[in-house]
Amino acid sequence: MKFETKLVPGKLIKRYKRFLTDVQLEDGSVVVAHCTNSGSMKTCIEEGAPVYLSRAADPKRKTKFTWEMIFINNHWIGINTSIPNQLVFEAIRDHTITGIDQYSNVKREVQFGDSRFDVYAENETEKCFIEVKNVTMKVGNKALFPDAVTTRGQKHLKTLIEVKKAGIRAIMFYVIQRQDIDSFGAAKEIDPDYALALKEAYEHGVEIFPYIAEVSPAGIELTQKLSFEI
Repeated sequence: MKFETKLVPGKLIKRYKRFLTDVQLEDGSVVVAHCTNSGSMKTCIEEGAPVYLSRAADPKRKTKFTWEMIFINNHWIGINTSIPNQLVFEAIRDHTITGIDQYSNVKREVQFGDSRFDVYAENETEKCFIEVKNVTMKVGNKALFPDAVTTRGQKHLKTLIEVKKAGIRAIMFYVIQRQDIDSFGAAKEIDPDYALALKEAYEHGVEIFPYIAEVSPAGIELTQKLSFEI
């Protein structure tokens, strides 16, 4: 995925009210940027760190910028939570991920039961529902999800089990928007119920795809599937 327009560099001043960020641009001016990430953003907030913003396409939008990434630990970390869905959709559509490269029809936001999943894919012989999550938190060299309690995330896992019981392929896809890690696992200390739900989903045949995304000001690409611990 390439950014359609050139990103705007700056330095992070602070994040506040969950969805707002003050950023100092290179000319010294300070702008308010929209933060799409509603989580705690543990391990990806560092005041004074370099950041990149994108300009809002809608001239009527209150915040004229969206916060895209931050530079920490010598790597860019993507914090825009709308990016992972697009990455996974494009990768499945373009047949670039081994194991899910066999689908001829791919859609976004498809309903199953009382849940709406991020991606649905099918071919002549198989159907597949995929839920996508954005991952930025790390402890040591391990990426962890979630960074805050998520009852919605637990619900998605339970519905994926129902998908699997219905004879349909089910995938939980974690897009890890940082490169300074080498494995993935559930954040048991933050949300033990989610960790248990993930374990149950895996035991019922839901497939787990943790993937590193290489983040840069030019674009973001899925690069490597990681091992994971349930």
